[in-house]
Amino acid sequence: MKKELKDLQGSPDKRQVTIDKVGVKGIQYPIIVEDRSNSIQHTIADLDIYVELPQEHRGTHMSRFIEILNRYHEETLIPKLPDFLAELKKELNANAAYIKLQFPYFVKKTAPVSGMKSLLGYDCIFEASYLENYDLVIGVIVPITTLCPCSKEISDFGAHNQRSLVTVKVSFSDFIWLEEIIDLIESVASCEIYPALKRVDEKYVTERAFDRPMFVEDIVRDITVKLRADKRVKSFYVESDNFESIHNHNAYACIDENKGNNDQS
Repeated sequence: MKKELKDLQGSPDKRQVTIDKVGVKGIQYPIIVEDRSNSIQHTIADLDIYVELPQEHRGTHMSRFIEILNRYHEETLIPKLPDFLAELKKELNANAAYIKLQFPYFVKKTAPVSGMKSLLGYDCIFEASYLENYDLVIGVIVPITTLCPCSKEISDFGAHNQRSLVTVKVSFSDFIWLEEIIDLIESVASCEIYPALKRVDEKYVTERAFDRPMFVEDIVRDITVKLRADKRVKSFYVESDNFESIHNHNAYACIDENKGNNDQS
């Protein structure tokens, strides 16, 4: 007669402490993302998947996260995130379920003068949750060039610049392309970043940045103005992390805004 294996995760717990998120992190999984130019794009995502653990349960069943995930093929995972999270809640008897997908997304860039084409990768983030209702936040981390207005103002010639990483996350009522968020961020930069440049392009981007000096504060404020004007955007988060070229520290700014609480209409 086989010995019955005990289910310790399902045993009761008397400490009366609910755990907000418990689950698995760092799962690599193939996904397909909608691409504005090419219809779809295949990529690999890092997944973090969690549920809320009620205070009466000692643990969750980690293997079930993978078991449920594998019911959703790469082609259906993103459009079926609501179904996936609902199933996760049901199977694990949880009040809330969460998933975060972070993945590289590639856009073809055209050099400004030579017209040379090359691919630039952006880190993208989808954060979905299902409590009483399903909610999705999408985001992009975009590298840009910024040139210091103060340096330009006080110098007889030249000005220091830096490469910056700008993160924007939005909750929306109507569909927004990842490329739209990328375009918005790059439009406020001193200059865009390009993977490959000829000499004529390098001259252009250097001079363009010099003509468009931007503080880190300018970046997040200009993006905020544009996001507030987009009726599809319900709430958003913006940050800029500027890797200073003349200091060993970064310049940083962040705006975390709920549009519904800051509606100017």
